[in-house]
Amino acid sequence: MTDTPVRLLNLLSLLQTPREWPGSELAERLGVSPRTIRRDIERLRDLGYPVQATMGAVGGYRLAAGAAMPPLVLDDEEAVAIAVGLRAGAGHAVEGIEEASVRALAKLEQVLPSRLRHRVTALQAATVPLTWGDGATVDPRTLTVMASAATGHERLRFTYRTGEGVETKRLVEPNRLVSTGRRWYLVAYDNDREDWRTFRVDRVSEPFATGARFEPRELPVENAAEFIKGSMPRPQSELRLVVTLHAPAAGVAARLPHWMGAPQPVDDGTCRLDTEFPGSVEWVAFHLTMLDCDFEVHEPEGLVAYARVLGERITRAAAGGTAPEARA
Repeated sequence: MTDTPVRLLNLLSLLQTPREWPGSELAERLGVSPRTIRRDIERLRDLGYPVQATMGAVGGYRLAAGAAMPPLVLDDEEAVAIAVGLRAGAGHAVEGIEEASVRALAKLEQVLPSRLRHRVTALQAATVPLTWGDGATVDPRTLTVMASAATGHERLRFTYRTGEGVETKRLVEPNRLVSTGRRWYLVAYDNDREDWRTFRVDRVSEPFATGARFEPRELPVENAAEFIKGSMPRPQSELRLVVTLHAPAAGVAARLPHWMGAPQPVDDGTCRLDTEFPGSVEWVAFHLTMLDCDFEVHEPEGLVAYARVLGERITRAAAGGTAPEARA
């Protein structure tokens, strides 16, 4: 292999595998001498890749974590796997998938060869996701178009459908995408209305970047997340939730939606959740039962009563019984 750039990329791809490579094995894989491998290792170090070397009979080379992250080299299977994962998470607004994931997806899809892009699309089309709740799904391509336009300060056109089903054409200067865990929103300056607006991404169709650049405007609030909070209707009231959960706090926190707060440990096998929440007791009861652990509801009274009714209903279902009003 005499093409130095190609050889360096292949060497980097091998070193990104989490193992230690003997110099002789690298030389054999790449069809060069051990001396050439040593020179190539130095070239990678000069480019900022922290390649570590160990001496001895079982020594070799490995890529260590550095202070900064240089570019990664992915093979076809890795690129497809990452793109599919990012698309799935972004498309269904999975909790914890924020704007950084969409930016990563936009960058990755921009450089994917057409043959790999077709594979990603085919895999996603053949997959049926299982989602909970009423969080609306969005097309990941819509997110990537918006993210690219916001990053490149490029005006964006799209069709927007209101909650009443009315469709309008919009020309905007996109600022940021914001994920609330259940939905995606675009914060943008609406050029026709000459004001800042919030758009639900699942109601957007046919988005495309116009190519016209704009000078970023200053938001009327500190950041896009604050703008979203201010534009969304506030809940009529919040209820205090007090629950004892018979499971370690760390395990409960990993499965608990962020809007329900953080449980505090009581002991190694018990924790307590004391928080305020907007929404219905039915919705909260659903999330508590999905935690797969025993729990005791202390407040509010409405949730205590609903949990009692729900428990009786599930007990009857498990016993094959009928509802009380249907009994003779």
